Amino acid sequence: MIKTLISVDLSKSPTEQPTPLHNRWHPDIPAVATVNPGDSFRVECLDWTGGQIKNNDNARDIQDVDLSQVHYLSGPIAVTGAEPGDLLVVDIIDLGPLPGHEWGYTGIFAKQNGGGFLVDYFPDAHKAIWDLKDGYASSRHIPGVTFLGMSHPGTIGVAPSHEMLKVWNKREAELINSAPNRVPPYGWLPEERGALAGSLTGAAAQRVAKEGARTVPGRENGGNTDVVTKTRSSRLYFPVQVKDALLSIGDLHYSQGDGEISFCGGIEMAGWISLKVDIIKQGARMYELNQGIFRKDKHAAPQYPEYLAFEGISVDAAGKQHYLDATIAYQQACLHAINYLKKFGYTGEQIYTLLSAAPVEGRINGIVDAPNAFVSLAVPTGIFDFDIQPNKNGPVSAKRGQICCVK
Repeated sequence: MIKTLISVDLSKSPTEQPTPLHNRWHPDIPAVATVNPGDSFRVECLDWTGGQIKNNDNARDIQDVDLSQVHYLSGPIAVTGAEPGDLLVVDIIDLGPLPGHEWGYTGIFAKQNGGGFLVDYFPDAHKAIWDLKDGYASSRHIPGVTFLGMSHPGTIGVAPSHEMLKVWNKREAELINSAPNRVPPYGWLPEERGALAGSLTGAAAQRVAKEGARTVPGRENGGNTDVVTKTRSSRLYFPVQVKDALLSIGDLHYSQGDGEISFCGGIEMAGWISLKVDIIKQGARMYELNQGIFRKDKHAAPQYPEYLAFEGISVDAAGKQHYLDATIAYQQACLHAINYLKKFGYTGEQIYTLLSAAPVEGRINGIVDAPNAFVSLAVPTGIFDFDIQPNKNGPVSAKRGQICCVK
């Protein structure tokens, strides 16, 4: 029986949890628990917004979500004996939704509040609620679809050193300040509003709020990488930057498509995760690693025998040619899939959300043949309860409801 190291109470706010949480990366946030190399343990997590999103049919909570608060992370967890230069080894044993809370959500964020990968095409807030049962996800807001989840921690990482924290804040400030009025912004600078510094109080908490890096992007410490294959049976390796490593976890996803394209694109859930840790002494120095690596287990992923893949090249929607731009190509592959699947009666917002949440596979297939990068977005055909493949009779359209909008 794996012991529960950190518990959460869904009836309480993030600031009232039995074990203090945090939502900034900073080396001065104290550990809330300690484990030894070789230990296995279980951690419970709030959803990434700390309960701001509700199981209802109104997307106003997505529109108005306070992004200064996210992500709420469980930890830090000290690993005895870990030192800078070591590699922290983290095995993901299992994870799932908290009992009695078997639901999750996917959101399209409004352009004025975060946006998403296709924000210029879908600027308004929308939401889908998913029922999570026996490993499968289905939604009253996207009927005709059921799929196996590929659950993973969207955010998992170790604390940065003071030196690394300064590097992050400097380089990101330079980018953001290059276009200070951009909507959405190029990134998220440290912000005192909404900051939670674990068990710290007073001047120490204020310092963390002023300096602490936002958890929105993934960085050298891991963090919010949203990699779907960091799932059961995966092994993660983190270069240790501070004494005891200070591991934190949160933002659990029941499922997600490659890219998490709507920003709040996985099936976000409050849940639990079981982990095992170990240390490779001076492993980061031996292998010259300054960023994490991971081992994935292909047998842990849902096995779908057939996919319909949509292609994209480095030509934007206005017809402008770009040079080997995989981002533009992936946008076009996503739009290609959305426009195609709308023919079966879905709205664009429903398919945008589905591509964010379902186990679709994104690939960079070519990155050398100038001027076009070539990418593909593969959608498993088996997640639909009807045939989506082209045939001589054309697509069979039906009324398929709509995703939640702001009411």
